[in-house]
Amino acid sequence: MLAEKHAERIEKIFAKYPDKRSGVMALLYLAQEEYGWLSEETLREVAELCDIDPTQVQSIAGFYTMYSEKPKGRFWLHVCTDLPCALRGADDFFSALCAYLGLDEHGGTTEDGLFTVEPVMCLAACDKAPMLQCNFHYHENLDLEKVKALIEQWRAEASRDDGVQG
Repeated sequence: MLAEKHAERIEKIFAKYPDKRSGVMALLYLAQEEYGWLSEETLREVAELCDIDPTQVQSIAGFYTMYSEKPKGRFWLHVCTDLPCALRGADDFFSALCAYLGLDEHGGTTEDGLFTVEPVMCLAACDKAPMLQCNFHYHENLDLEKVKALIEQWRAEASRDDGVQG
């Protein structure tokens, strides 16, 4: 449970705000970092910590794309496909990325569980499209060759990390 494992971090989060409910987004980040995604149980846990209704926590988690209420791959690839990015080739880029990773045209998670690809609306980098956000880090002015190199870099990183842990 978060309260036991991260008591000090939770205390620091709450110290920044006038009341506990204001720390909900920071606690959702902490919970997602700990569990990898936000289950119903996790949302209830955050609600209890913040002294608010679980429905309020779920509405916050459901609104923002930075929170996931379902398991995802280790690397979240959010590709902006909003109109300005689409005019700069984002739709074709998204399709090519999905095909390269063996996913259907709507995205999803790769069989190895490493990558989850999702289209999103507006990452505020219209002039640098096609672009994607990987685990909240921007990669801009992409084409298929550049993103293939990034994917191989991330695969190597995951392999090194697994070797260290394993």
